[in-house]
Order: sequence, then structure tokens, then C-alpha cells
Amino acid sequence: MNDDSRIDVPFLLGMMHLHERDTLHAPETLADWIEARLDQGLNWFDHADIYGNHRGETLFGDALRARPALASRVRIVTKAGIVTPSLDTSAYGVKHYDSSPSYLTAAIDASLARLGVEHLDHFLLHRPDPLMDAAATAEALDAAIDAGKVGAIGVSNFLPEQWRRLQAAMRHPLVSHQLQLSLAHPEPLFDGLFDALLADGMRPMAWSPLGGGTVFEDVLGASLERLAGDFNTSSAGLALAWLRGLPGHPVPVIGTLREQRIDDLLNGACLELDRPTWFALLEEARSQRVA
Repeated sequence: MNDDSRIDVPFLLGMMHLHERDTLHAPETLADWIEARLDQGLNWFDHADIYGNHRGETLFGDALRARPALASRVRIVTKAGIVTPSLDTSAYGVKHYDSSPSYLTAAIDASLARLGVEHLDHFLLHRPDPLMDAAATAEALDAAIDAGKVGAIGVSNFLPEQWRRLQAAMRHPLVSHQLQLSLAHPEPLFDGLFDALLADGMRPMAWSPLGGGTVFEDVLGASLERLAGDFNTSSAGLALAWLRGLPGHPVPVIGTLREQRIDDLLNGACLELDRPTWFALLEEARSQRVA
């Protein structure tokens, strides 16, 4: 992975809900928002072609076209491989996965056009495809890197043997894995998934790092609220600090677009938790004592 594709930020800014945030839809307004995040040192933005049925990437690209100087400062992660029912051209109108070379090559080119950039820093296969021809898919992904369209390739929601089958056919390494991981969903720490991706040299990105808000509920939520005061941060910031304390320093993908919320998370995400605090939160999350 080249230096330009190395992720070194407290969290990624997830664009999943951008198409729902009407107040940011004007290109100049969104450009202001992006520039403010860049000035905070938050230069990585997480997209997927299906977010808003392409609308998220298009809005972001319109903002970059309105202020071209921003394009060289942003770092882009985007994902493809899911075909939603509304985009399925067959008679079935069925959600499905497509890892075929023609589909992925077209998806990369389309994302580049919508985003208005010449290069995707990371391109991820959004879901494992049971029909994947690993050799053909690998050739298309390697070609995208060779052509300079993509800096690095990764996967999302893959199991170890799924990504290893693809990796075995590729010349370039798979460098990142976006998985569901949080205090509300710590299972990858105990079923071998997290250890496997670290062992294979992939950088973890954690989607839904706050469990869709469930980390703030019940006993875990009360514990986070109580301890947050001791660390002069918010409950959400403490939950992100717990996540980033893991080996490999997982990069959370946050979903909020609210500036005050981002400020609060930035304040807490870089905290270093001692082991007793980290394990105390794990106990509350799992509702059981450490064995």
C-alpha cells in the first residue's frame, strides 16, 4: 500500500446518510462542510455506490467540482458489488451481488465520474459474492490498481476463506477489511474473524462503531455515561476509544454529519484507555464476567 492510501485518522467520515441531509445538498454548502473537516485533519470519506442509489457520491462530487482545490486533499473509500432491487434490470427486481469483472470495472469508472476524482484511495468489495470467479475478479481489481484508478483494494463483510480465495488469485495485496465491530457487537473478537484479518495484514475499518446507538442503552450505556466524565469526554467518544484500543487500531466509520457531534467524537476517539477500563466496558457489553 502506498503512503497516500494509508489511513491515519481517528475515524472515517461515513457518507451513508448524505443524500438524506437536505441542508448539505447545495454544492457550496457541502464544500464548506468538507473543507471544515479537512481543516480538522479528517480527510478520509467513506462512500458506497448504493448510498442513496448513487446520490451520495454525486452530491460529494458536485461539491468537489464547485471547489476544485478540495479534490487533492480528500481521501476516498468507496464500495461496490451490491445491486439493489431498483437497479436490477432483470425481470426479478432482486437484490443480489455482482463481482464480475465487467460489473466492477464499470462500477469503479462510474464512482470516479460521480465523485469527480481521478483516483480512489481504497475500493472495497461490499459483500462476498457466492458466484465470484476469483481469478476473473482478481484480474479486474489488479488492473484497476495498475491503471492508477485505485490505490488499494479491500473487502467488507467477508469471512476469512472468502477473502483468502480472492487474495490467492491477486497480485496486489488486500489491505483493508470493513466489518461490523463495536461494544454492541464484539463477536469478531471471539470468533476468530478479527484475529484472521490482522494475521493476513489487513487494516480493520469498523462500521456501525456505536451499534446504531445501542451502546447508549441499558447497563452499557449507564457505564459509558459514568466513565465518560472521568475521561472528560462523551459516551460516544469513550466507545470509539475502546474500539481504537484494539490491536491494529481499527478505524471507526462514523455516520453522523453534525459538526458538534463530530467535534465530540474527535475529542474522545484518541483517548488511550488502561486495560482495567477497557475490560470493564467489555464485561458490561457482554453482560458476563471475563473468564
